[in-house]
Amino acid sequence: MAGDRLSWAGLLKWSLSYVDGAGPSRAISEEERQWLAEVVERHMMVDVVSRMREIALLMSTPHAVLEAQGITHDDIEGLLSELQVHVESIDMANDLHAVGGLVPVIKYLRNSNAGIRAKAADVVTTVVQNNPTSQQLVMEASGFEPLLSNFRSDPDLTARTKALGALSSLIRNNRPGVAAFRLANGYTGLRDALNSESARFQRKALSLIHYLLSESHSDCSVFAQLGFPHLMMRLASSDDSGVREAALGGLLELARDTTLGNRSLLAEHDRLRWLLRRRMERIRMMTPEDLDAAQEERHLVDSLWIACYNEPSMLRNEGLLVLPGEESFEQPPDVAGRFFEPMRQASARRAPPVERSDPGDETGGGMILLLGLAPDGGSN
Repeated sequence: MAGDRLSWAGLLKWSLSYVDGAGPSRAISEEERQWLAEVVERHMMVDVVSRMREIALLMSTPHAVLEAQGITHDDIEGLLSELQVHVESIDMANDLHAVGGLVPVIKYLRNSNAGIRAKAADVVTTVVQNNPTSQQLVMEASGFEPLLSNFRSDPDLTARTKALGALSSLIRNNRPGVAAFRLANGYTGLRDALNSESARFQRKALSLIHYLLSESHSDCSVFAQLGFPHLMMRLASSDDSGVREAALGGLLELARDTTLGNRSLLAEHDRLRWLLRRRMERIRMMTPEDLDAAQEERHLVDSLWIACYNEPSMLRNEGLLVLPGEESFEQPPDVAGRFFEPMRQASARRAPPVERSDPGDETGGGMILLLGLAPDGGSN
């Protein structure tokens, strides 16, 4: 049975053999059921690969030849949309280069038609998302450069936004991609995106900013020096809830980075204090339904207030941080820690005193080795 010719006609004939209309159909065994599933899966896979080859061949055909055959820009966009569906499977995504489709897709990023550029970026996004193999293939095929160029300066906002989405997927968890983004000073493009009037463009930019901030302390310094805190403070009052939450998340990442004084820089900013108080006042006035929808924002505002001012926020004090029926984001009480605390204290009393490395320093030498010097290089 496993050696039967793989064709829909043969499969139909096999299926009809179970139902001739003269009597009740017999049950299909588990072995036959498994064989049928494998046949269908193999046939569909062969069909998809063949169709991807056909699309790759069409995309590689010179534009003048396509025009002579009556192929329009809409037809090409349709082909790219179909290709995007096929490469949703990670195996098919990795096969795109092998069937000759990856390079033509990247070339379409430079097409004169904005719709084709945007749709090509969609395909790249699907191909590289959470896919290290295809990320490397796109980088090696010089896909980074046209994406960065479109993100920075494409005259069509949709194409710019799609290019940013593809870039974001390309460089996530991809060190060479992040390094290329830094080297090309992609930060200026992100700053331009935050200054745009498109909430969708802003959300995508803020999402990538949050990733870069969470991955590297050096990025926190660069973003602070380029004025991103001011831009994110402005967007934290956006009418778009997604933009607000993403901006607050970016500010929180900056506040949590204590290596370069970003926390004190934010804490001393009167606008941030005013902004957070204003957001808390608005949250206090929300209906129960709106409060439920603003759960993420409530926690971000509270966390940012604590990070900057080291005190509970108004939301926490008034019981608006965790509403009835919601799960607390906080850590559960340390029951085991309290249980073992008397034994830890007794052990500490029995331990011999630690000799100080410097008679003039009132801090134990072991503590200095663990924590290092204070940020100013000396002791208080």
